[in-house]
Amino acid sequence: MTKDMIAMNAPAQTPFTFERAKQEFRSAWNDRNYTRFELPPVDVNSVLRERYTVEPAGSAMTLTQLWDMETKKAWDPATYIPYVVSRGRSWGRHALEEGCERFFRISEQAAWIDSSRGEVIEDVSISHNERRIFFLGLPRIVDDRGETIRAGDFQPLFHVEHAAEGSEERPLNIWRIVVLTEGEDDRFKRPFEQMIAAGYLPGFVEEYLRRDMGVRIERR
Repeated sequence: MTKDMIAMNAPAQTPFTFERAKQEFRSAWNDRNYTRFELPPVDVNSVLRERYTVEPAGSAMTLTQLWDMETKKAWDPATYIPYVVSRGRSWGRHALEEGCERFFRISEQAAWIDSSRGEVIEDVSISHNERRIFFLGLPRIVDDRGETIRAGDFQPLFHVEHAAEGSEERPLNIWRIVVLTEGEDDRFKRPFEQMIAAGYLPGFVEEYLRRDMGVRIERR
């Protein structure tokens, strides 16, 4: 873990910005010792038509709705990714540069490659201008209650990028991860390769369709 990452939770000499979060992610992504994986852009409505039975018939998501899902999931992961997160809490929401915000969250998450679970700490930076979110894994943090929390040692730290792209009528879900391994480890790629092979929407998109849009969906 770099000193810069640990310092992100300490008073900084210069203001933290969304661009700094982006650079932190990019730096990790370009580190050949880490394990990277990027899902192909998901054409949400195309997959919905081809792989699901939906009611009401013809239901579709807009780019605005896809972005709404991303921001809600970022703050409340236990609601939108219950298959991964069993509990979670976010705090410290505050503005960064115009159109951007930042907060912190802790959650108990399922491991990527085995059946273990553990504490995950994330520094979350959102750009509403770019419709992009960076989740930067942290080894420890002092929360809003003054308690020091440490990430579980059940798996390496990881950073994730979520984004909503495309047009209003043809939204694209964007996702990529970099796991801070000591050397490239293909075990962390297999769950995502399986997701691609299955060909369905990410679970959090399904959850939003059901919960927020009232759409009944069933995988074919």
